[in-house]
Amino acid sequence: MSIPPTNGPNTPVEPKPAASVVLVREAPAGSPEPLEVYMIRRNRGMKFLGGYYAFPGGKVDPADGSPAVLARCRGLEAARAEATFPGHAGGPALAFWVTAVRELLEESGVLLACDETGRMLDPASPHIRDGIERCREALMAGEAPFADLIAREGWYCDLRSLRYLSHFITPISSPIRFTARFFLGPIPAGQEPRLFTEETSEGFWIHPAEGYRRFLSGEMKMAEPAEYGLAYLAQFAALDDLWAAHRDGRHKFQGIADRIDVLWNSFDWKANRFPGLRS
Repeated sequence: MSIPPTNGPNTPVEPKPAASVVLVREAPAGSPEPLEVYMIRRNRGMKFLGGYYAFPGGKVDPADGSPAVLARCRGLEAARAEATFPGHAGGPALAFWVTAVRELLEESGVLLACDETGRMLDPASPHIRDGIERCREALMAGEAPFADLIAREGWYCDLRSLRYLSHFITPISSPIRFTARFFLGPIPAGQEPRLFTEETSEGFWIHPAEGYRRFLSGEMKMAEPAEYGLAYLAQFAALDDLWAAHRDGRHKFQGIADRIDVLWNSFDWKANRFPGLRS
């Protein structure tokens, strides 16, 4: 991730695991671009990337890898998660997905969950809508672990829709470092992200190419995960095309320190800066 220069320590800080969700939806008919992505702006006073535009997410908490919460995951087996993130350090790989679900709820009020039968939540029901709000309020107040809160409602983390997008590690020069996994996710039916100001000052939907234009003009400060994420999304002509590109379950690019490695060989980054951005 690209952050303002700092006088880092002689020994690089060990990066902490983190996860974020890139919410994507089809744009309304007649829009200049086919997709919209949800972005937040981190509060200026935050120690890490304060004032930067980003996707909802945060660090992996130890409880995100607890047996209790892993038992309440549906749609992804633990073995598949380990195969997706080989060689990762720390707790179980599935914890990254749990973090993505938890942080999305904390920062946007959107909950990726289902009932015991696998049926998605229906926020049109006042009981469901109020339950989501109860979970978020209790989570932010630290009343109970995430696993306990969703168990109280009879819900499970629904991981079926999340698609692995990218992996970024903060440069070694930074005094605060993360090894962050980014997931694509469609907005669940009947839910809409909201702005909560504990950590963010803005929350909005934006066309990917428009967001990238604003980054290039200096209007929106971003680190590489958001920059490359928007540029990547700007190439797709439809939401179905985006999901089809992620059927293989592999991530498409990664940033290790200040280097970007592209793993999706059919896309030429230099030649595509970017079709949707050209005037």
